[in-house]
Amino acid sequence: MGDLVNLKQVKKRIAREDAAKQSETNRARFGRTKNERSRDELQEKRASDVLDQHHLDDRTPA
Repeated sequence: MGDLVNLKQVKKRIAREDAAKQSETNRARFGRTKNERSRDELQEKRASDVLDQHHLDDRTPA
């Protein structure tokens, strides 16, 4: 015979695991210091500026 399973306990365990996954993604997404955010923003701006400098056309509307 199979083992008896308490469905309430299984549901609670699954909910805890889902909450742990969500909190991990939130920590990665929001758990950065102001310096890290500003550094990443500056790097993105520099990369965008470099890319814009390499355009061949002058981007005038037709």
